[in-house]
Amino acid sequence: MTTEPVAAEAGRDFIRDIVQADLTSNKHSRIVTRFPPEPNGYLHIGHAKSIALNFGVAQEFAGKCHLRFDDTNPTKEEQEYIDSIQADVHWLGYDWGTDLYYASDYFDRLYDWAEGLIKAGYAYVDDQSQEEIRVNRGTLTEPGKNSPFRDRPVEENLDLFRRMKAGEFPNGTRVLRAKIDMAAGNINLRDPVLYRILHAEHPRTGTKWSIYPSYDYAHGQSDAIEGITHSICTLEFEDHRPLYEWLLDKLPVPSKPRQYEFARLNLTYTLLSKRVLTQLVRDGHVSGWDDPRMPTIAGLKRRGVPPAAVREFVKRIGVAKANSVVDVGMLEFCIREHLNKSAQRRMAVLRPLKVVIENYPEGQVEELEAVNHPDDPAAGTRKISFGRELYIERDDFMENPPKKFFRLSPGNEVRLRYAYFVKCTGVIKNDAGEVVELRCTYDPATKGGNAPDGRKVKATMHWLSARDSVPAEIRVYNQLFANPSPSAANFAADLNPESLEVLPEARIEPSVAADNSGEVMQFERQGYFVRDKDSAPGKPVFNRTIGLRDTFAKEVGGKG
Repeated sequence: MTTEPVAAEAGRDFIRDIVQADLTSNKHSRIVTRFPPEPNGYLHIGHAKSIALNFGVAQEFAGKCHLRFDDTNPTKEEQEYIDSIQADVHWLGYDWGTDLYYASDYFDRLYDWAEGLIKAGYAYVDDQSQEEIRVNRGTLTEPGKNSPFRDRPVEENLDLFRRMKAGEFPNGTRVLRAKIDMAAGNINLRDPVLYRILHAEHPRTGTKWSIYPSYDYAHGQSDAIEGITHSICTLEFEDHRPLYEWLLDKLPVPSKPRQYEFARLNLTYTLLSKRVLTQLVRDGHVSGWDDPRMPTIAGLKRRGVPPAAVREFVKRIGVAKANSVVDVGMLEFCIREHLNKSAQRRMAVLRPLKVVIENYPEGQVEELEAVNHPDDPAAGTRKISFGRELYIERDDFMENPPKKFFRLSPGNEVRLRYAYFVKCTGVIKNDAGEVVELRCTYDPATKGGNAPDGRKVKATMHWLSARDSVPAEIRVYNQLFANPSPSAANFAADLNPESLEVLPEARIEPSVAADNSGEVMQFERQGYFVRDKDSAPGKPVFNRTIGLRDTFAKEVGGKG
């Protein structure tokens, strides 16, 4: 798959300063970065920051960026995730060319190197249970305790490790640990696990292996094998860097990459924990990984968020060394800013209320001209049908309006966009007392929206022809969480009960119903919308990408 290259975006941060210095000093002649996801879930917007940084640095400094799957845990990894990750990186506008790799490509070499650690006295097989290892590792204030198996002879360790590989032992009965220092201040250096027994079929290696390397062991060595110059990680890996460097020093690796850490993305009203996202899907709180309320890249795509807006958002928040929380309003601003320039305008009535213009000739239909984009004359115009029976938005009418309500009410006159002035002359209700239809009159002299006598109206409303408009289902998405700082431990309590409103009786222009391009459109006065994959012939479904302004803040009393 090819993708249109993303233009390099000028900008400076400490990572780019390091890269520039390394090139200037000839420490490296060419920059090689990598994006190394674990294929155990879908990517989210936090990964977009890492993708943009790793691929962006490579582009800006004429280097290259690898896509490498750190596939060391077959019990949680699936081909579905591998496929989705590749699609997401491409959607964001980046391409790895021929540099697609897997940690599993290196399993044989990693195993041989592990035997080398045993022979050199730097690793041993431990028979303690997982719980015993955890307890004996100590705490931040107390040193760990040596395993009773720490001083096994080299030959015994080799024999046991080879039998682990051969599949002789059940899961959890033995592990291979590095022999470093159980009193180290950094807990990651307290004899970390390098291999564990795992009788599970791997998506790529099948049943060849009964042992699998830990992430910490596989990651740095994969970097070294691939000649990565700058291994860029998020801050939670800072404490792992001494282990990363210890392993590189002890093993016969072909290169010595350097790890650098930057602050991960944290957003208000959002949780990016893979555990939480997986639970949201499994417990049915959302319809899937690509539910438009999810912060996954697949969810953003399905919601109609443009990849350019995501890249702009990542550029604006920058790359820092300290963790912070970014207001989700900044992401929404980038989305609106991009769509305001690119999205063509159409009309849709989400909650229809019928209007009959009593003095308009029955059976008559006229074509009115509507602009496709008010700021882009090149976008052209389109024809919309006007007739005796119309639909307006239910919220645009009030029978007993407050003082500053300027839209339609009994006796009040408004402008219908691109059409005429109309005045409400009657209200029809059902047996329950609910308004079901309005009777109006129109002024034929106001075609195009202006009165020859100069009289003014204070509201312009969108509308659709009852005869020509097309029924559609509209899904109005809001923030998934109502709390600006949702709890990962009890996320269900913070879910927003108003995160999705389904409007099954909306009406859209015929041109909208016929458009299968997947482009986002602005429904005038409503927001930005995109056709959903659930659409079927004769049953279009549209998702709201984002409203025209920040309404969530008013709804929940916060910034959204």
